[in-house]
Amino acid sequence: MVPTTLRFCGTKPRIIVTSDISNEPDDAQSLVRYLLYSNEFETLGLVACTSNSLKDRVCPEDMETIIRAFRNVVENLNAHVHPSNSYPSASHLLSLVKTGPAMFGRQALQPEVPISSGAQTIIKSLEASTEPLWVLCWGGSTVIAQALYHLQKAKSAQDFARLRSRLRVYAISDQDDTGLWIRLKFPDIFYICSVHGWNQLILGAWNGMSGELNAPFLDTGGPDTSLVDRNWLWKHVQIGPFGAVYPDYTFTVEGDTPSFLHLVQNGLGLPEHPEWGGWGGRYTLVDLSGQANHYADTVDRVVGKDGEVFVSPRATIWRWREAYQNDFAARMQWTLGPDREIVNHAPVVVVNGSPLGPEMVQVEVEAGSEIVLDASNSYDPDGDRLSFRWVQYKEPTKAHSEIH
Repeated sequence: MVPTTLRFCGTKPRIIVTSDISNEPDDAQSLVRYLLYSNEFETLGLVACTSNSLKDRVCPEDMETIIRAFRNVVENLNAHVHPSNSYPSASHLLSLVKTGPAMFGRQALQPEVPISSGAQTIIKSLEASTEPLWVLCWGGSTVIAQALYHLQKAKSAQDFARLRSRLRVYAISDQDDTGLWIRLKFPDIFYICSVHGWNQLILGAWNGMSGELNAPFLDTGGPDTSLVDRNWLWKHVQIGPFGAVYPDYTFTVEGDTPSFLHLVQNGLGLPEHPEWGGWGGRYTLVDLSGQANHYADTVDRVVGKDGEVFVSPRATIWRWREAYQNDFAARMQWTLGPDREIVNHAPVVVVNGSPLGPEMVQVEVEAGSEIVLDASNSYDPDGDRLSFRWVQYKEPTKAHSEIH
């Protein structure tokens, strides 16, 4: 196999992860998966933060432990990706580990509280490029709030507005008292976050990742739980020196992972359009006037594993579970050795002569006309035979009748 025939991403989203790691094992699980996709992301910061469940301390050392395990496999990983999409070094990732304020929520917005290294990283990243900056909140949003608080004091109104227009937030629900503060004070900020009662985290759409493990009443019979249970994880994920730092779950598996699955390029959706849906779920604007740029839960209608129809926010994620779990399992196999001939790699999809990459193909046509979609130039770099299935994703479509 020629390495340049492997999947290639021409662009990489700019990302800062904030995590209340050590609160429970799912943050560590999500960080393991995140690092397996870090060759397709431009990671600018890994920030240990607080949350409602971890109010007065931060644990960057837990991030560093996982990164040191990553050091043992990064050479193997680079053998399985396009040369232009190589993985960051462990030393570089370690340099990105920062901390937010070791206090809860809006306590960090007092004048006497010094700005944290995590908030400084957000500010520097916003100033460094006009490209969107995605801040993924796996815990509370205090680090973002502190960055905005200090930016507003330091910048003119015009410059502050320009900088925050680059900010994109995907929060795994509100986990402290700063999320709503941000959305009320700066409603123009692009913000994805489930809306539900305080601390009713089980109701968030992101529970489509594995929520039925903790609350069996969630879409019972719909998602394929065998793809997230302990046996599957032990067989496919907790293998080799890197899989060894993927902990057993306590409540659910990887509740934070949808935040970056939203940014994995697979042709399914665009990060700037959460209403189109994708591996990270589907979200729509709360305020249809657009004055508030907050995207919250919507529903998909999905046939579950038991053959019944489910209509729920969680279904916007678990409908893709087989795809994202198989992709995860394949990448974990890459960590075991550099031999490309004995493991699997993603097919390269080409539609209507599109570039050899995972970017979405957009076609403008007049209503009532015929659309031809041709994927016959797609190929599998492993030389495996491809099968094709075309489907219409009904929920985000604007068509009011069947499209044949």
